[in-house]
Amino acid sequence: MDGLAADILESTDHDKLDESEAHEIERARCGDVEAFERLYHGHAAAVYGLCLRMSGSHAQAEELTQEAFVRAWRALGGFRGEAALGSWLHRLAVNVVLENRRSARRRSARVVSVEDPASLGKAKPESPDRTMDLERAMADLPEGARTIFILHDVEGYRHEEIAAMQGLSTGTTKAQLHRARRLLREALG
Repeated sequence: MDGLAADILESTDHDKLDESEAHEIERARCGDVEAFERLYHGHAAAVYGLCLRMSGSHAQAEELTQEAFVRAWRALGGFRGEAALGSWLHRLAVNVVLENRRSARRRSARVVSVEDPASLGKAKPESPDRTMDLERAMADLPEGARTIFILHDVEGYRHEEIAAMQGLSTGTTKAQLHRARRLLREALG
């Protein structure tokens, strides 16, 4: 085993890399596109699932997944092997989604033109025959509440971590989580 692969394997106590993945990482670091492609195929579904849950859109999840792997390719040299590659990719994907949201907010000027301003706070009526599953209900959550819910309840981040990622207070993240749970209960009946 080469030195770098041995260092990666030895440096992890939990979430250990297996030997073959450590070799693929080392090869990808050296510019082996096929090795990176194998890593991609091993982790793409998990990264896509995370992006889908956080964005609520299949098309956007595909774009975010691709962006996450482009960044992974560029940053692979900085991967120290202190955690499993999947954990590193997970964190990278969360950052990609959050950065995308911040960027989208800056780009778009939100102007709402409504004849009846009182209707702004009302939810759109659902058709009676539409069945609501958890994924759909999560996608329908307001963006802030959905993000906090996914990061906390689905991905397992603590409020302090979420607050740091989002630039919010922990009280705000707790309030958003409470709101998300309430809205999900209402949506799911």
